Amino acid sequence: MAEELSDSIPVLEVGGTHVTAGWVNAASWQVSGLSRTELPGDGTAEELIALLAGAGARLAAPSGAVWGIAVPGPFDYARGVAYYVGVGKFEALAGVDVGAALGTALSGRLCFSNDASAYGIGEWLVGAARGSSRCAVVTLGTGVGSAFLDNGNSVESGPSVPPEAELHLLSHAGRPLEDRVSRRAIRAAYAAAGGSDAPDVKEIADRARAGDPLAAEVFAAAFRVLGAVLGPWLRRFEAELLVVGGSISRSFDLIEAPLRDGLSAFVDGTFPIRPAGQPELAPVVGAAYPASRLVSPPVEHR
Repeated sequence: MAEELSDSIPVLEVGGTHVTAGWVNAASWQVSGLSRTELPGDGTAEELIALLAGAGARLAAPSGAVWGIAVPGPFDYARGVAYYVGVGKFEALAGVDVGAALGTALSGRLCFSNDASAYGIGEWLVGAARGSSRCAVVTLGTGVGSAFLDNGNSVESGPSVPPEAELHLLSHAGRPLEDRVSRRAIRAAYAAAGGSDAPDVKEIADRARAGDPLAAEVFAAAFRVLGAVLGPWLRRFEAELLVVGGSISRSFDLIEAPLRDGLSAFVDGTFPIRPAGQPELAPVVGAAYPASRLVSPPVEHR
């Protein structure tokens, strides 16, 4: 086991409700030793740090190991400081030097990356974007995450990507994109349009497949908007592929057609749109990738 781990990166992948810990072999990108810990979005800073540290401690990484850690924004990835204000989760960590606290607890060197970028890089390494030169990845769940990749490198600034490469910072018809495309937005739209309740997105999708026209139109309206907002950036970035991931992407059969409709003014009908190929493993693998480049000697990614 020690020989196997000598080529591996310990990883923490933090989602909106959980942290996944595991090892990623940086030569093969195979994942092992996965465990998942639930995180309370309203937990105290001490509680959240303790849960993250406990998840990492189970990997028993050697002192001085380089860790890959994917976390959602807003977060200063270079300094390791969280800025979760007004986002509805982990707000007790606002202003907390997470890097210092975790680095001490794990006795390691921490390499932070954005969770959506990690997801995209993982899909580029082992999933639906493998082999592509320029691709975009969107993650759909509690919000809209995005990554724009040039040969596996995350492009986060410049005229070819949205501000900070974050689609969620954009608006449509005067409203933030996530007011139209997100778990809460789809539920609210269904209830406002005449649904008797606001079931979760999976149930709304099931109702759409069963012939509920209201549910079908709520899905269609949301993803036409996503296409209209995303389309100009796919064209500017000269993307050759779009990958759709996140929990809502499990309803890809309901997403693809309206998404293409929204994109139609910007890309032609043959533009490749694929569901994520490794939705569970991609963010873990992608979190390891930048950390692997800090390990000496550097590990080849192909």
